[in-house]
Order: sequence, then structure tokens, then C-alpha cells
Amino acid sequence: MAGQGVISPILPLYARTFEVSTAMVGSTVTAFGLARLLTNVPAGAFADRHGRRFLLVGGPAITALGMLGSGMAGSIWVLLFFRFIAGLGSGFYMTGAQIYLLDIAGPEERGRFIATNQGALLVGVGFGPAIGGLVADRYGLAAPFFVVAVAAVITAIYGFARLPETLVARDESATQDEAAPLPSRFALLRSVDFLAVGFVSVGVFSIRAGVRQTLVPLQLNQSFGLEVAELGALFTALGVIGLVLIWPSGWAADRFGPKVLIVPTAFAISIGIAIVAIADSLPVFIGGLTLSAIGSSITGPAPAAYVANLVGEDQRGAAMGLYRTFGDIGVVGSPVLSGMLADAASIPIAIGANAALMGASAIWFLLRATNAAPITGQRD
Repeated sequence: MAGQGVISPILPLYARTFEVSTAMVGSTVTAFGLARLLTNVPAGAFADRHGRRFLLVGGPAITALGMLGSGMAGSIWVLLFFRFIAGLGSGFYMTGAQIYLLDIAGPEERGRFIATNQGALLVGVGFGPAIGGLVADRYGLAAPFFVVAVAAVITAIYGFARLPETLVARDESATQDEAAPLPSRFALLRSVDFLAVGFVSVGVFSIRAGVRQTLVPLQLNQSFGLEVAELGALFTALGVIGLVLIWPSGWAADRFGPKVLIVPTAFAISIGIAIVAIADSLPVFIGGLTLSAIGSSITGPAPAAYVANLVGEDQRGAAMGLYRTFGDIGVVGSPVLSGMLADAASIPIAIGANAALMGASAIWFLLRATNAAPITGQRD
């Protein structure tokens, strides 16, 4: 995940070197998200049947290949292809990591376990942009991709050496009734609670991919004159906010329940991005980004913990795969659609549309989500 931070401030500018439209710039994020969208559910099913370890080792290895190819791309289409490869690796890893943590966490500590993982990710995402900006400033816009490729290889080696298989350990220690019916994965899609938290996930990831990773760097560069090193420093500062707040947010999710955190933080994200959309000065723009970052940081582990409370162990992989798919719908759709809207109207209008989507998801979750009893039903 440090790799995502390293390239986040330079990816739109790197794509611009191929002399393409804003929509095509957004497609570099969409290609990554599309791969994760296609990977999440199969990865979850694989984890339920064959274990988590392959996802945690193979995912970073595939990402390394995608990052290496991205840095060597000679055209926008080659870049899009290797961004897709990198997204496949990310989908394997992120799905496996969430399932792995839920395996080793008790029901009363899920929020904190997920928060600990997200805190580790935020270290990378938070400090990565500063590194990426400095590397790009000194060695060129392609150089950060090579840095990420090396980091991903090291991650795969570490996972192979250090991470035991939790599915085997859980199955050996658990008392199982082979005749007991398992819940259907499609029962999740009939759950109002699951759909409500999924809609929130669409909004959060639309903001992350369509606004922060695509439109914000372009707007800061075009309207306020920030260069890659300054963009990296700003994104790192926003990441530090997340790092400070993520562990308290995990404790709060366990103490007060996920819904108590999701509702106000979703509204905070929406309001912050709305401020970004109408900002006419750099301090106001950064203020809106800061409010949004605070909301994103506090809500961090709550949605995944909410989903975990809806299902049993035997459906954990399917649930996490489907839940991550909702988020990646936002990753896939928002960058290109936001880019098209920015080309047709303006970047502020495209940012405002994302703020409205986030606000709508917050309202629907507030009105419809109940955190009902675990979902049951026959497996199809």
C-alpha cells in the first residue's frame, strides 16, 4: 500500500505526458479498480476453499509486475494494461488481508484489528506521496513505479516467510457439523443492511479514486500551481491525519458499534468534498480536503466490521469479496465519469457531483441500515 501512496500524486501527471484527455487520465485509476472489481469475489471464494496465504503472497508479486510495466509504458494503452495487472494483485492481497484479520480477531475486537491493518496501510499511503513526489522530482515521473515494484517483491517474500495459513488452523480447531447448511452468498444481496453499507462504500471509494486521486491533483496543479513535490507533501499531511485517527476509530467501532461511526463520518466526507468543489482559495481547498480526510479516517474500519457482524465464519470470504466489490464499483466508475464531467463542464462541478453521491449514501444508510441479525440461507 505504500506503493499506492508513492504514485498517487504523480499518476495523473504521468498520464498527461501521453497528451490525453482528463477522462483518459481518470481511466488509469479505473483500470486498476476494474481489475480489483473482477477479482474480489473470486478471491473471496478461493480463500474460503483453499486458504488465505496464496492471496497474501501472490497478490504483491502480481502487483510488482504491473508496476514495473507501468513505469516502462510507451503509450497510454500500455499504461492502462499494466495498471490493470497491478489492480489484479491489489485485489488478491486486500481481500485476503481482510479475511485473514477477521480469522484471528474475536467479535469484540474486529474494529481494532481492522483499524490496526488500516493504520499500517496509512503509514504507507500517508508517507508514500512525499517519497513519490521527491523521487519523481529528481528522477522523472516513471521512477516511482520502479520503487513500488521493488517494494512489492519484498512484501511477497515477507508474506511467504512469515504468514501462516489461518484457514487450516481455524478448520482444525473448530467443531464442524458437515450436514449443517451454509448460507447463500446471494442472500447478502437481498439484505438491506448489506446494500446500505455497500452504497456507503461506493461513495467513499468514488471520492478516493475519482476526486482525490484524479481531480484534486489536476486542480491543485492547474488552479493553484502546486508541483509534484508539493502535491506529495500535501497528500502525506492528509495521510498523517488518518494515521493519528485510525486506532481510536477502531476502538470506537468496537465500543459503540459500527453504525454510530459510519453515519456522521459519511456526512463529514460529503461536506468536506463539497467545500473543495466551491473553494476559490488554496486554504479553503485544503480545509475541505482535511475535513474529508478526518471523516474517511474515522469511518475506516467501521464498514468492514459492520459486514462481519452480518455473516458467520463460513461466509466470511464471500462477504468480504462482495463488500470490496461495492467499493471498487466506485473506483472503476468515478475516475472516468468524473473526468468526462470535468471535460464537459469543469473540475469543480465533477467534484461536487461526487460530494452529492457521498451525501446520498449517508442518508440512505441512516434511514435503512439496522445492523440486523446475521444473514442466513441455503448456499446456492
